[in-house]
Amino acid sequence: MTTPKPASLPEESDFLALVQQRERGKLKVYIGSAAGTGKTYRMLNEAHDLRRRDIDCVVGFVETHRRIDTEAQIRDLEIVPRKKIEYRGVTLEEMDVDAIIARCPKIAIVDECAHTNVPGSRHRKRWEDVMDLLDEGINVITAVNVQHLESLNDVIQRTLGVTVRETIPDWVIGSADQVVNLDISSEDLRQRLEDGKIYAPEKIQSALTNFFTAENLTTLRELALREVASSVDRTREEIVRREEQGPAPERKTVDRILVAMSSSPPHTAVLLRKGSRMAGRLNSDWYCVYVQTPDEAADKIDATLQRKLVDNIQMAQTMGAEVVKLTGENVPQALSRFAREKGVTVILVGQSRRSWWQKLWRASVIEQLVNNRLGLDVLVVSLDEARADARGPGARRA
Repeated sequence: MTTPKPASLPEESDFLALVQQRERGKLKVYIGSAAGTGKTYRMLNEAHDLRRRDIDCVVGFVETHRRIDTEAQIRDLEIVPRKKIEYRGVTLEEMDVDAIIARCPKIAIVDECAHTNVPGSRHRKRWEDVMDLLDEGINVITAVNVQHLESLNDVIQRTLGVTVRETIPDWVIGSADQVVNLDISSEDLRQRLEDGKIYAPEKIQSALTNFFTAENLTTLRELALREVASSVDRTREEIVRREEQGPAPERKTVDRILVAMSSSPPHTAVLLRKGSRMAGRLNSDWYCVYVQTPDEAADKIDATLQRKLVDNIQMAQTMGAEVVKLTGENVPQALSRFAREKGVTVILVGQSRRSWWQKLWRASVIEQLVNNRLGLDVLVVSLDEARADARGPGARRA
């Protein structure tokens, strides 16, 4: 079998050197454009290489999907037994985090990082299990497909017409010590599918017609390459800093981003994902700021609205934003003051839904922000685009 060639920096061999650098575990992520790019195969191959070098490496969880080549690759690797969980009369298996911690290997292989665990597990998501392993000083090699990145959820829905329900916060990938892209052309991946190396025979034609189209795979490949390029840029900056043996430089405040969230945002998810992607590309801090006016005090705001606000705040935190609640009567002034204090120069806001006569009576928050004298750039996210994301492919974009 010819395995896909990785395209990333630094090389795999450098991972062992990283392992020795600090007490908390190191994280390595294999990222692919879709299923079948060879992520699991490559992780297992690396595990064998580590074992040959007398490094204590175990398989914490691997899903072979009955692929012959992948199953053969496990061979004599030590596998930590899975935890059996009863759910609705069915016995299901999940990664046993406690057993891995008790075993305390140097490195653990953990597949499908975006996986949602069965209710009753230690955590809801597998990436949270990975964080526990890292906190225990266990180094982890894991894998994820690019469509599972939280900030790409709207992009995937709009361009591919696919709703991805299992997601992983971008900051998890951003915190990785190494990110390796398994790059494979759409033609080769479709051929692997046709050869029965990805799915069972009865699923092949449906996959070729729907998700595994040449256009979809090309889009996903571009997204994966872009994600790894961002990781490589971050790695290079860190290498240069270490070589210069100087203190970590301050982030350029010009790159800091603020997402302004209202108390009743109909398309907050779109706004947050745009902010997350921008911050990721710039490798910068970003804030999600909500200004509570006297009319929106806890004893005055509608209970349903309050729950939505809390949900949106939790979403922002999951995506890596620093969430800040301010109080004040003048929302634009509060946002501008905060931006000046934190060195923010880019503010993302949702398009105003006010009627024309309301705008005549009083300038909107957006208009007041746009007319600021602090040098703030204001990016207004069109609600038409947000509606297009919600409707799916074929919808009109602004």
